[in-house]
Amino acid sequence: MKQIKFLALCLLLLWTYSCGQQTVKNDQIKTSEGWKLLKENGYSIQYPEDWILDKSGQNGTSFIILSLPTSTQDEFRENVNLIVQDLTGFNINLEKFVQISEDQIKRLATNGNLILSAKQTLHGIDFQKVVYTFDQGMFKLKCEQYYWIKSNKAYVLTLTCQTTQFDTYKEIGEKILNSFSFEKN
Repeated sequence: MKQIKFLALCLLLLWTYSCGQQTVKNDQIKTSEGWKLLKENGYSIQYPEDWILDKSGQNGTSFIILSLPTSTQDEFRENVNLIVQDLTGFNINLEKFVQISEDQIKRLATNGNLILSAKQTLHGIDFQKVVYTFDQGMFKLKCEQYYWIKSNKAYVLTLTCQTTQFDTYKEIGEKILNSFSFEKN
């Protein structure tokens, strides 16, 4: 029960977003033209140079990459974020993590609706792709998440969009998600 409460708290943190800026140091991984590289200990990800990187750790995130506002009335910034959870001592594999996460979406998210949950492979590593919708205050949101379990850690990479904007950001969002890779050991 303690591990479920811990994971529920961590998942709830995913449903928030924040703003901020930070500079990024490019490394030797080849990036697409007009894209920046974030290379951290254990992983890297690429994102468009006009999106804003926030590495402040707000809401338990390792980073948040925020789209630019589309107008002065734009109150929600679509974003990609990563949360890394230490699972040491919990004995949780990918299948168990997916089961717990799906249950939390259905039970804890306001109007949570699970749309897709499927095992996939990216860069030779299995992961779970989960798509769902939920309400957060005045916002109706749609998330596409990738879950990995590696070295007793859960990596939850999330694209969060207003439901009405998801199709607009889907292609660029998935390009960002799919650029995520773990360092080779």
